[in-house]
Amino acid sequence: MGEMPESGRLILLGAPLGNPGDASTRLREVLATADVVAAEDTRRLTRLARDLDVTIPGRIVSYFEGNEERRTPELVDVLAAGYQVALVTDGGMPSVSDPGYRLVRAALDAGIPVTAAPGPSAVTTALALSGLPCDRFCFEGFLPRSPGARRARLRTLATEERTLVLFEAPHRVAAALADLAAAFGADRPAALCRELTKTYEEVLRRPLGELAQWAGEGDPRGEITLVVAGAPAAPATRPDDDALRAAVAEREAAGLTRRDAISEVATAFGLRRRDVYTVVHSV
Repeated sequence: MGEMPESGRLILLGAPLGNPGDASTRLREVLATADVVAAEDTRRLTRLARDLDVTIPGRIVSYFEGNEERRTPELVDVLAAGYQVALVTDGGMPSVSDPGYRLVRAALDAGIPVTAAPGPSAVTTALALSGLPCDRFCFEGFLPRSPGARRARLRTLATEERTLVLFEAPHRVAAALADLAAAFGADRPAALCRELTKTYEEVLRRPLGELAQWAGEGDPRGEITLVVAGAPAAPATRPDDDALRAAVAEREAAGLTRRDAISEVATAFGLRRRDVYTVVHSV
């Protein structure tokens, strides 16, 4: 490590999902200046640096699921001593279903600044490519590995109205899709995104039942992100006639014409205007 800066800082690096051309200028700059680079896979980092024609002068250390508990306090000590540490995963942003959260939390607890050089994300890339609604979504990461726990989790998600984004391992994706189809319905729209940004990128936009059949008959490989449409909104409960009349009367009292009040009540409860009109004029 070179001359010590005034204060330590942790920098989270958004790494390309597969195509090195997606690397940002800041990613290159941080790799070339950080005192320590903590990588999920040091061999992948070395290959990425070679592809980017970047020399990493700092010390490279591994930081992955198997050693992050032990390695975190070591890195916090380096940060506390005033050095700059960069954290990079195999692809996408650290902490998002990848190593990183533990170190971020420990650094913040130690009063150490944490920032990011943002970059690609499999979550938002798959969401955008899926063709499904993107205005509201939730990310569930990896589903539980055991079938019982996975099915229990899916039962709790079956009525979620936001678009769902999930990660899944290739050897479990067929079973996961079968469970998704059983819990959500075989007709629920979905997209299977495989090997995003890589040479063999593939996006299959089909109902869950068809995706489950495709995965069961084939041998899906590579990194997989699933995007599933949210559950249809539950239909509004129709108020009784007295409640409809009261709702119209309340709007008339607020200054609306009866015509506009009826239209507004019909829209609010998902009813036809003529039906509300009939109720209001039936007394």
